Amino acid sequence: MKTKVGIIFGGKSGEHEVSIQSAKSIYEALDRDKYEPILLGVDKQGVWRLGRDASFILNASNPKLIALNAAAPAVVPVESPGEALALRDPASGSVAEIVDVFFPIMHGTFGEDGSLQGLLKMVDAPFVGASVLGSAVGMDKEVMKRLLRDAGIPTPRFACVRSVRSRLEAAVEGLGLPLFVKPCNLGSSVGISKVKRMQELHPAVERALRFDRKVIIEEAIQGREIEVAVLGNDDPKASVCGEIIPQHEFYSYEAKYIDENGAMLRIPADLPAWISDQVRDLAVKVFKTLECEGMGRVDFFVKPDGTAMVNEINTLPGFTKISMYPKLWEATGLPYPELLDRLIQLALERHGKERALERGAEF
Repeated sequence: MKTKVGIIFGGKSGEHEVSIQSAKSIYEALDRDKYEPILLGVDKQGVWRLGRDASFILNASNPKLIALNAAAPAVVPVESPGEALALRDPASGSVAEIVDVFFPIMHGTFGEDGSLQGLLKMVDAPFVGASVLGSAVGMDKEVMKRLLRDAGIPTPRFACVRSVRSRLEAAVEGLGLPLFVKPCNLGSSVGISKVKRMQELHPAVERALRFDRKVIIEEAIQGREIEVAVLGNDDPKASVCGEIIPQHEFYSYEAKYIDENGAMLRIPADLPAWISDQVRDLAVKVFKTLECEGMGRVDFFVKPDGTAMVNEINTLPGFTKISMYPKLWEATGLPYPELLDRLIQLALERHGKERALERGAEF
């Protein structure tokens, strides 16, 4: 019997459209001999909609217009004894579908920050990727960087503000120029600005505050942008290194997901073996330090002297046709369908171990 894989995507964040692109790629690549994919699109109002085939995704070939089909039926996830999870029609209460394992690919807030993972744990459903803690820590750039710093892992200097009324100039004293201003809890380069002059700082913070209540301001590091994919639970492994060579001002949202010529990807990266080994070892250390599981893409800056600094981890990296995570594993010898298979097996293994734990009190 085929395993039913519920691909959860869309959502209420600014990364809604990117998430649909990732889901489309996963849907197309899953091994149909082993898996039956079920599309679960969450619209921008938070309604879960059930799709049976690729027609659920409208304008699939246009990244700017890609969308969910609003005519698809709404469902709600509920725990179902003896089954992984039931999806019920909220009007009739009847079961619309049973799902064995979930593949969340809902980038950004409400999907990547531990919220969705908490829901799936509450209903005792296995799911791909980091659990609640790793997801939440990986999403909050300030908390993530504090943990990395305290673990002795090199990361750019930073400051955190919550208002444009903060003493911004004092907050960034010593960081120099240029600076990067980012919403703390968002990904895919949404809301990010590069500040070259101090008079640009206030507008950049205002822009970032449109997307989050907390803003991180980081020193700019001059170096090559290197990324490493990590895969595993208790014994994670690192892929070969890849290099991003942006053709834009920086690796922006458009460069990542819309403009196919927005960046050059060099896989594997042209690095001396000692730097490559250092970066790959550091990627695994970051993954473990932040309590991640399943998958993660760790992004670095490698300075001219070979020093590696961790920019961030992405616990639900993009899975589009131009995304680094699957490309890195393909270059390492793990093709896309086999990568998806491994991620699903890791989810089921973790769920089995968690179910074996005693949940009652000892007397």
